[in-house]
Amino acid sequence: MKLLGNIIWFFASGLWAWIGWTLAGLVLCLTIIGIPFGLQCFKIGRFGLFPFGKQIEIGQGLGSLLLNIIWILLLGWELALMHLCSAFILCLTIIGIPFAMQSIKMAGISLFPFGATIYQV
Repeated sequence: MKLLGNIIWFFASGLWAWIGWTLAGLVLCLTIIGIPFGLQCFKIGRFGLFPFGKQIEIGQGLGSLLLNIIWILLLGWELALMHLCSAFILCLTIIGIPFAMQSIKMAGISLFPFGATIYQV
C-alpha cells in the first residue's frame, strides 16, 4: 500500500514539492550563511518525494531551537502555509485524505527542520 501511495503522491504532488524544495535549497546554498538552511531544504525535498512509510521525529536542543526560530521567521511559515493549503484542497475528496495527511507531515517539518529525524516505518 505504501508503494501505491508513493506512486500516486509522486505524480500528484511529490515531484512538484521536490522541485520547489530543491530550487530553494540551491538558491540558499549560493551564500555561505544560507548553506545550513539549503541543506535542510534538500532533506525536506527528499522526504517530500516519497513520504509514505516514513515518520518524522522533531528533535530538541538549544542549537536547533535557535536555527528553527530563524527558519520559521524567514521561510518556514510560508512553506508550512503552502502545505496546509494543499492539505485543505486534498481533503475535499475522500481519496485525497491520505495525501492530505502527508501534506500535514510536510507542514510540520517545514516549520521545524533542524534537529528533525526522518526514518522508515
